[in-house]
Amino acid sequence: MSLSSAALIAQSGLAAVAAETSVLSRNISGNSDTATYSLKIANVSTISNGAQVVSVTRASNQAVFENVLSSTAASATQDAISSGLASLNQTIGDVSSSASGTSSASSPAALLSDFANALQSYEASPSDSSVAANAVSAADAVASGLNSASATVQQVREQADSGISASVQTINSLLRQFQTDNTQIANGSATGADITDAQDKRDNILKQLSQQIGIVTTVGQNNDMSIYTDSGVTLFQGGVARTVTFTPTNTYTSATVGNAVYVDGVPITGSSAAMPITSGALAGLATLRDTVAVTYQAQLDNIAGALISNFSESDQVGAGPSLPGLFTTSGATSLPTSFTGLASEITVNASVDPSQGGNANLLRDGGISDTSNSNYTYNTSGNASYSGRLSELLNNLQATQSFGSNGGIITSASLSSYASASVSWLEAERSQASSETSYQDTLLSTATTAMSNATGVNLDDQMSKMLDLENSYSASAKLITAIDSMFRSLMTDIENIPA
Repeated sequence: MSLSSAALIAQSGLAAVAAETSVLSRNISGNSDTATYSLKIANVSTISNGAQVVSVTRASNQAVFENVLSSTAASATQDAISSGLASLNQTIGDVSSSASGTSSASSPAALLSDFANALQSYEASPSDSSVAANAVSAADAVASGLNSASATVQQVREQADSGISASVQTINSLLRQFQTDNTQIANGSATGADITDAQDKRDNILKQLSQQIGIVTTVGQNNDMSIYTDSGVTLFQGGVARTVTFTPTNTYTSATVGNAVYVDGVPITGSSAAMPITSGALAGLATLRDTVAVTYQAQLDNIAGALISNFSESDQVGAGPSLPGLFTTSGATSLPTSFTGLASEITVNASVDPSQGGNANLLRDGGISDTSNSNYTYNTSGNASYSGRLSELLNNLQATQSFGSNGGIITSASLSSYASASVSWLEAERSQASSETSYQDTLLSTATTAMSNATGVNLDDQMSKMLDLENSYSASAKLITAIDSMFRSLMTDIENIPA
């Protein structure tokens, strides 16, 4: 081997060590950013004149990364649902441990129970005006409780709708960022540039995106990536981000149907979606707004409708229509034909409410809706001890009746049993969502740890690598020193050759 060849080998060794040291320095610096940084690997290859770093790659595990994405999306779904159910749970308070399953005085079931007790007291003392007033006051508490619960439901739906709007904006922003980064990676792959940092950035964008919407990815030529929703709708392909659109609804009522989210005109949420998404915050918010809250609202409306029906007054003389009695809606002159929205509108008839100038004893006597029409009077003799109507009302409360299937619970039960079932349903939904949230959070933590173990930086390994590089650098430096000494000796010998 000539001295010049040896010198080239030593120089290439120093250059390779310098390149490896640069990568090692990046790893040590990136160790503090465990969320986005992956281990970088300097790939050294032997060449005719020594060695060189031919490329820099990164540690990766696609299967584990896909688990991280799916776990992130699933966790975000449950977080959104659980948060909304926590707000809905305010309408029932803390569930008691009683066998009836009713809750504190804020729940419709508990308020109905209080009202039934007040009505029984009035039945026992029909001539006591103060007891009559208490019964009406308890009825007003039921109506107000339903009003408040309905308002909470619609507030939850409005918040979910607002969350959907924010999520769509975030998705579009992330897709634009992804497009820029993906282009850089594809171009860098084609030219052989170091794209590892850009790949880390792209993976971080994907993790943020999966929080908003469940995704799956595929990688094509030059590391060009495509993104699809978990239901198969294209979000990014061919280097182009698709547009996600949504029109928010600012005010919700029981009859309001929230708008769908679209990807290039294809609905991915709502009843019209042929390929609905199943995970991510967007899916959780849509489920909360369009299913969970709507079902609970239907239960409240069914309770309100049953109250109006059970306390309606019938014509005691002729064949006149039944009219609203103790419970009604503002301005109503007949019984409702639809229960939709009744929980937000139900109120106690002013004519029987002492706080509105009414007569509480009309609850006993009848004629609440039309005091001028004696046909709807039950206590025709005006007997102060009359309790027949009160007994009838109590029987109505306890009687088995039919409820709409839109409430998602029992369809044949007494009003109190239905209200208790509603409380139990909401508490079960909240409990299940909480448990599922904990489970998904555990899966996410496990997947994240596995990802860190597979692709993260181990400082001990890097320090060991540093020592190896120091030894390699020292060996190359000694070789160059030896070659330099040999060159000097050679030059001296040449100079000493006689002319």
